[in-house]
Amino acid sequence: MSLSVSVKTCVNWWLNFCGALAGGLIVVGFCLILLWHDPLVFWNDDYELSVLPVFVDVARSWSQGLWPLLSPYSWVCGNLAGEFQYGTFSIFVNAAVILIWKFPLTFPQQAAALSITHLFVLAIGAFLLARDRRFSMPLSIFVALVASLNGWIICWGATDWFGALGAFTWLPWAWWGAERALDRERTKWRFLWPAPFVYLLVTGGFPYTVLMLLVLIAWLAIKSLGQMRNIPSILPMLFGVALGFGLSAPAWLAILDLVQGSARELQSASAHWQWLVPPAALPGLILPCWTVNWTDFSSRHVLHTGTELACGLVASAALIGGLVWRGRTLVRKIKWELVLLLLVLVLSMIPTAGLFRWSFRWLPFFHLVLAICAAEALQMRLRPATAAATLRWPGSATRATTALALIVLTAITMSILRTGGLYAFPLTWIFLGVAALWYVSELFLRDSEFQKWTPPAITFVAFLTTYLCLPTNCGVPKYNFSQALLKPAPLDPQRLYLSIYPWAELTYCVANKPQPVGQTLRPGSTSMWAGLHFINGYSPIRPAGVAREFATTIHGEINPDMGNYLLNYQAGEAGELTLLGVDGIVVARELDIAPQPASEWQLVFSTDEGRVFHRRGAPFARVRSVNSIDWRPNEQFVAATISQINDSRNCVEADVDVPSGGRPGLLTFSRPYFRGYEARLGNQKLAVSSYRGLFPIVEIPAGLHGRLALLYRPYWLIWGSCAAVACALVVMFSFLAAICGRK
Repeated sequence: MSLSVSVKTCVNWWLNFCGALAGGLIVVGFCLILLWHDPLVFWNDDYELSVLPVFVDVARSWSQGLWPLLSPYSWVCGNLAGEFQYGTFSIFVNAAVILIWKFPLTFPQQAAALSITHLFVLAIGAFLLARDRRFSMPLSIFVALVASLNGWIICWGATDWFGALGAFTWLPWAWWGAERALDRERTKWRFLWPAPFVYLLVTGGFPYTVLMLLVLIAWLAIKSLGQMRNIPSILPMLFGVALGFGLSAPAWLAILDLVQGSARELQSASAHWQWLVPPAALPGLILPCWTVNWTDFSSRHVLHTGTELACGLVASAALIGGLVWRGRTLVRKIKWELVLLLLVLVLSMIPTAGLFRWSFRWLPFFHLVLAICAAEALQMRLRPATAAATLRWPGSATRATTALALIVLTAITMSILRTGGLYAFPLTWIFLGVAALWYVSELFLRDSEFQKWTPPAITFVAFLTTYLCLPTNCGVPKYNFSQALLKPAPLDPQRLYLSIYPWAELTYCVANKPQPVGQTLRPGSTSMWAGLHFINGYSPIRPAGVAREFATTIHGEINPDMGNYLLNYQAGEAGELTLLGVDGIVVARELDIAPQPASEWQLVFSTDEGRVFHRRGAPFARVRSVNSIDWRPNEQFVAATISQINDSRNCVEADVDVPSGGRPGLLTFSRPYFRGYEARLGNQKLAVSSYRGLFPIVEIPAGLHGRLALLYRPYWLIWGSCAAVACALVVMFSFLAAICGRK
């Protein structure tokens, strides 16, 4: 019997289950310590302006029995599926949101619960990946810790860009499944392993992670071909990955469609040069307090710590030590992994292209590969290879000696180059103490069971020290959003508002306004908390026509010059805001403008934060009949009778009666326009157009009457759903066949 078969025979699945659960719980415990230290650690920037308000709306949508494809509470962020980052098609993300929102938690607690849930699953996936590579239990937990607690994940994925965490959670799982699909000793149904995890990764909502997956699959395929010299050997993996992409087809088809013509296509070329990992920052892998210039979101060179490079000390020291002391043996063993490690590191240091930006987003993948390589180095004994066992334990102080030497050299260099920044003390001294403790334990506890657990224990302590000594917030703003934002007052839920305010991240961050903010202005997508209808919204893609027309920023602000123009020249009875259905204006206290003409508007509320204006009269109906429109200047339309309007999330219904007599009726819908709307009046299909890409318009022939329905059914949803159903059937029947085959 071959070595691999004997190992698999000896694997105790119950032990693996307990180990995976233990690894996940250790990560949960680590996060609870961070929460004890700072209850707002997971509550920053995008989580506040975008992620949490949207998930409130997602939970609201499911409670109403509706699929959250669209949101009625923001025009700029109206297409939740097209935004991609909210995991609209992910079963796991939606289930987590529904469950967490059942509990009476505060905003920061909801953010923490959501992130910790994903970190728990991420740790389990990394543990299983390590165990399948025949690592010991302690080293598998070590890999889980580095994968889920590295600097980039904690400082960005778990505390700011949730989409990055939501997708990366499943990369170790997809890797695990793909390697199982390549294992020729498994059954012919092994192609099923990667499919569900590829689906969860793609629908998790982060394009960069999809790119990581493609790089990983290409690397695995090349590695397999290089070792097996047999093309059919990679077909099960490729078929399983294809099934995963088929299951997630609605998600990636949505973003491919919505990004066309979006504001994201017009991003500045300078964005490709922002947040690259500078070569001078690499000593941060040893001491995260290492401070050098990075290029930030504004293309400025600013001093920045290497917190994103934090890997728990052991990983970098073990790999470097292995390469120094047994380089030839180690390179022979992990040459493919080293190639992948170097490739990902280079990708994080070079400019992006196309719609991608901020190359340091490759770092979580780098940390995962680094953990695998380091575990291989730790598992090697410093003795002749012939004495190697299948499951080997680290048994030399060489790694600890390397860690101690690296810290000393880095600290000396740091003092010479003055790159210690604000946090060199006490972090450097603590790391020295931790490395010394590691060295002592390796020398005097060599035959002890505890020695086997030294790498994960040191990693845990190093990570904890890093995040207690260095801020996990890497310069992004924080806002004081209170639970009062769940209430609509002082605004009217029946009206559609346009909010004019200066840069939120500069004006309303805690550093400038420590008091609670947002109750009047509702920056970003915070209007979704209370179910208020706003033009504004947070959107990196900005697929809505109004986002381009009004020159909105990602965080939801209207360009100041555009805001001044709209309020002074387009707020009247025949203005563009009237066509949109805007009957409420919110103006920040910092801006000295008001909607004109004054006879059309009345000031209804004024606070220290801003002023609220309402258009005189009742709120506009969501469906209106117009006699003329400047988009079609030479045409006149008859007034249609509209009643019984049901303005739902993904459709609008209304009773419509167009008088006979020759001229048609023209109906405008107060909702953002996206490609994919279709209209029916009874059994008759009507054409849907738009007013300059801003809102849907439907022309109804004279004499028609009945129940009109405007439905959002884009091609990507129809074809993507068909592909997903077909792939789900393949997976289901194959799974049943595999079970029956075992019997």
